[in-house]
Amino acid sequence: MKPIIYQLFPRTFTNYNETRLPNGGRAENGCGKLNDITPKALEEIKSLGATHVWYTGVIRHATAERNNPFITKGKAGSPYAITDYYDIDPDIAENESKRMAEFEGLVRRTHKAGLKVVIDFVPNHVSREYKSLCKPKGIRDLGEDDNPDWAFSPLNNFYYLPGERFAPDFNIGNYEEMPAKVTGNDCFTAHPTKNDWYETVKLNYGVHYTGGCEKQFTPVPSTWEKMHDILHFWARKGIDAFRVDMAEMVPWEFFAWAIPKIHTFFPDVQFIGECYNPQLYQTYMSAGFDYLYDKVGMYDYLRGVTSKSWPAEGITQQWQAVGELQERMLYFLENHDEQRIASGFFCGSGMCAEPAMTVAATLGKNPVLIYAGQELGEKGMDVEGFSGIDGRSSIFDYWGLSSIQAWADNGKFDGKKLTKEQKELRLFYQRLLTIARDNKAITEGLMYDLEYAQKEGFNKHEQYAFLRKKDEELLLIVVNFDDKQVDVSVRIPEDAFTYLAQPKWQKVKATDLLTGKQVRGVSLTGEEIRLTLPAWKSMIIKVEEIQPKSKAK
Repeated sequence: MKPIIYQLFPRTFTNYNETRLPNGGRAENGCGKLNDITPKALEEIKSLGATHVWYTGVIRHATAERNNPFITKGKAGSPYAITDYYDIDPDIAENESKRMAEFEGLVRRTHKAGLKVVIDFVPNHVSREYKSLCKPKGIRDLGEDDNPDWAFSPLNNFYYLPGERFAPDFNIGNYEEMPAKVTGNDCFTAHPTKNDWYETVKLNYGVHYTGGCEKQFTPVPSTWEKMHDILHFWARKGIDAFRVDMAEMVPWEFFAWAIPKIHTFFPDVQFIGECYNPQLYQTYMSAGFDYLYDKVGMYDYLRGVTSKSWPAEGITQQWQAVGELQERMLYFLENHDEQRIASGFFCGSGMCAEPAMTVAATLGKNPVLIYAGQELGEKGMDVEGFSGIDGRSSIFDYWGLSSIQAWADNGKFDGKKLTKEQKELRLFYQRLLTIARDNKAITEGLMYDLEYAQKEGFNKHEQYAFLRKKDEELLLIVVNFDDKQVDVSVRIPEDAFTYLAQPKWQKVKATDLLTGKQVRGVSLTGEEIRLTLPAWKSMIIKVEEIQPKSKAK
């Protein structure tokens, strides 16, 4: 099955408060709840084509109300500044005292809806005020047995700067940290800046970074054992996959040790790694990861084609660059870290990314991710507070997203308040993702890139074309990145027929699966195929042989 992952942030996803006061707290701006992710909401997510839901920010993290506000980013805090790995964030619970039970109920509802559950595993760093009050009996807390007089020891869970007080170049109020711990983004100084991950501290996996990056992994470092216990705890809750935050900042040896141990008890649990260094892809795949982000390759390039007029033909180089790993690279155009497609920083309209999204969803067997609101053209151009106008939906502030609120309609999830353009965009995503999820030519089939074979009548700077084939199922996919309607001639070379073991059918029926309309001018005899594509649109053409009618006797 091709994973179609729908990422949602519970804090904003079911927040129906429309106050939207910049720098407002939870009381003013509201906060979404796990219980409001209802069977109806999950039904609509599945109907969009999703197979998985990534619940982002469910583990307890620092907030300005519960922690020192001077070392918390925004009123709501970063969901990646974990304060207790064994707890659910109280903000997203209807009844704080039953927050774990509410999360467990969400897992059951998600599974009942036929969807799988993904949550974050944040192994590189924790909040500066980390302290687990909910850890199981017999589990030692992170840092509980550390000797802060040692700058480095594989026995410690943190890195220390002995004799130095934590003193960043901004006001931290009455917060005290002596000696200073090393900051999460490998900032080995007691004076991080506001551009650093100053609200977090880095975990120590036995790598002596200031000692030539010497690896001291024997005996197994304390942090390895404790992080394995955390993975095991959540896997027992029925989690189907972990999205591993900043995996490349944690030594691959830990994952090669931990993932098989998890698979001993939970063989089907998958691991999706956030990794931005292509030179490390093979290493982390070999360590046990099922999938890795394709951010610096396919994401960056598809964005460039969409918004910077990069040549479409360069898409070929991006999938070829990762070789046999292509089927294990996660494609996306949005997530919580990236700017919204419809923002003024990307391309200003969700519709303009339709060709890029078609490529991302159908080029390979690999998974594809969309971020809640992407299918509605969410702009991410609000001034939330800590997060200003940056084209992103803030993960640091209490906020309600107008696009999701219009779709959710106070929990009805009927879409009645969506604009015509939003409805059309969501329908496109629904059709595209359902095709990507259910069509065997995409989930299991071969891909043949047609770009190299195109000649006159096909603008390789603006159009891209490829074939997908499984058994008798043949799809011709053509996308148009041009801002105007174009007539194109698509050539299928002899090598494509050979590679795909595809007969040259004399008579065919051609249907655009995105619109359900018949397509004229399609031939499968080796002649050029003439098509008309509107601006910023795609065609997924199912080509079927028309069998000759048998003569009556």
